[in-house]
Amino acid sequence: MKYSIKTLTIISFLTLFSCGKSEEIQPVNQDIKELVFASGQLEWDDSYNLTAQTDGILQNANFEVGNTVIKGKTIATLDNEINKINAETSQEQLVISNENVTSNAPALTQLEQNMQFAESKYLQDKKQAERYERLNQQNIGSKVEYENAQLAAKNSLSNLNSLRKQYKVILQQAKQQQIATKGQLKSNQVVRNYNSIIVTESGTVIKKLKNNGDYVKKGEVIATIANQTKVEAVLNVDENSIGKVKLGQTVFIKLNTNKNSVLNGKISEILSAFDQQTQSFICKVTFDKPIENSLFGTQLEANILVGEKKNALLIPRNYVGFGNKVNVKGKDENVIIKPGIISSEYVEVIEGVTKDDVLLPLKP
Repeated sequence: MKYSIKTLTIISFLTLFSCGKSEEIQPVNQDIKELVFASGQLEWDDSYNLTAQTDGILQNANFEVGNTVIKGKTIATLDNEINKINAETSQEQLVISNENVTSNAPALTQLEQNMQFAESKYLQDKKQAERYERLNQQNIGSKVEYENAQLAAKNSLSNLNSLRKQYKVILQQAKQQQIATKGQLKSNQVVRNYNSIIVTESGTVIKKLKNNGDYVKKGEVIATIANQTKVEAVLNVDENSIGKVKLGQTVFIKLNTNKNSVLNGKISEILSAFDQQTQSFICKVTFDKPIENSLFGTQLEANILVGEKKNALLIPRNYVGFGNKVNVKGKDENVIIKPGIISSEYVEVIEGVTKDDVLLPLKP
């Protein structure tokens, strides 16, 4: 939908001098203001969408539009049993992982027993090797028995060291599994908490898009919340007029709910991108005084003061023809003027005619 935008001119106490004939007029000097018209609506600042972080059936959504909600408060829940089961399963797995890093862990207990047996065998083989070494030094016994005893001691020590390394590896793997299980538990607990719809910033509910019993998908908006204390007007300005709008310009606003009152504000923001939905540029206005009992989405009409001149020379718009030509009494050819502010009714003359000239309607 494209909004109808007009450029208006306000003329204070303008009276065009008549020369006695209704078709003859003279320019006059009066103060004028140039206004750009725009439509729009009231919005509250810091608005955000409260979205579902997971899938589920909406429950306990007992809030309504207009309710004040507090940061950190749960205002609804999503029934998703899978998230609960995953969190409980991770908790049970962590119990097992914690046990696997203790001395009572089955794998470690078995290795402890194997190491004790291997150590006993090594001590026995070592003692036997030392005995054969003493005999060998005394040239008693065979060399083969001596070498076999030395080899048996080395093999027993190698087996013991291998079991010790295996114990360290299994203990390290158990600790790694414990860390991974702790991380998985925390992750599943976070996902389980997604079942709760929690207010991220305090504010007022301005939209409620889902109700109890609705199936909600991850990413869908459940409600919109905004700060009621920060009211602003959001205007749709035509692309032909946006070039005249500047930050800080005065804006006169009438709300559709109270057209007898004019509210004053200032242009506070001009969005740089063209809005495809409204086919216009978006400007935001902050009000000079707080608005009481404002309603989010209230439609409004605004006039942006984009130009103002004192004692400008004015003539009726219908006396100016194509090419900015006017018919001056007493001159054979039309005179080209340099216009300033132009509205649907009046034209400001910068050059071309004076206050003393008499203008006639243009000839057909």
